[in-house]
Amino acid sequence: MSTDAKPVPADPSAQTPEQPKWDFPLSPVPENPLGEGRYIKTAAALIIGDEILNGKTLDRNSNYFARFCFENGIDLKRIEVIPDEEDDIVEAARRLVKTYDFVITSGGIGPTHDDITYASLAKAFDQPLEHHQETLRRMNEMIKARTDLTQQTDEQRVARERMALFPARAEVLYIAPDIWVPVVRLEGKLCVFPGIPRLFQRMLDGLARFLPLPPPSERPFRQQVFTELPESSIAPFLTALQARTKDAGVRVGSYPLLSKGVYVSLIGRDADAVRALGEEVARELQGRLVSEEVAQKEKAAL
Repeated sequence: MSTDAKPVPADPSAQTPEQPKWDFPLSPVPENPLGEGRYIKTAAALIIGDEILNGKTLDRNSNYFARFCFENGIDLKRIEVIPDEEDDIVEAARRLVKTYDFVITSGGIGPTHDDITYASLAKAFDQPLEHHQETLRRMNEMIKARTDLTQQTDEQRVARERMALFPARAEVLYIAPDIWVPVVRLEGKLCVFPGIPRLFQRMLDGLARFLPLPPPSERPFRQQVFTELPESSIAPFLTALQARTKDAGVRVGSYPLLSKGVYVSLIGRDADAVRALGEEVARELQGRLVSEEVAQKEKAAL
């Protein structure tokens, strides 16, 4: 499996050769795969990799995807982590595509023996595998400056070219001018991503323009309030608040920090109404309003 680590030069003072600048054309935006006038409402993430399940690698991609969904008004319903096993991938992919509007996979698309995501998805949706010629061309163009790749043996080259061996009827979406790896989409819903967090994040952000995202009016607003009162003390107030605001589509949540206090989260589509509720909660619970940025920093510091 690939990792996010970069090699350290033997001599840090040595000049690094200037990297070529790539400017591959992007794919045109295709027709809405859900149908004209429809947009993504629900989503699921399928994280693939033994290294996630055995604790070797920390999964950052599902968290980034969850934030992407929230910010775009998509209701993320499910996150599953499964091993590098064909039967698991086939079963989960079929089930999630039947149930949700937008499904992503992360991991298992490298050149090694345990990178079986493309082959498993081809089986899941009854497609043969084919080398994608434009992806091979872009891959070969980008490695021209790397002698360690241009001088590979035939066996090594075959392994590398497995990264362009896609289900034959899949859509291939090039989402950035400097990334040869495309987002491969099957059934109009399931999008295949690499497991490397930095690449996953860039490609997910780049894919946004290709997706039928919800209109701005469907995107939620979240207000957070921090109080030092114990969670049990604020529970009756929050229960009554949720009962009072449920019909308006407001979700009330509480998230304790050990021996510190509690974050209260208010989520709804009417930003002004949610802000007003935040002020009420801060007043009633002797708390303070907290922005998303501040809340993330405070939680990360613990």
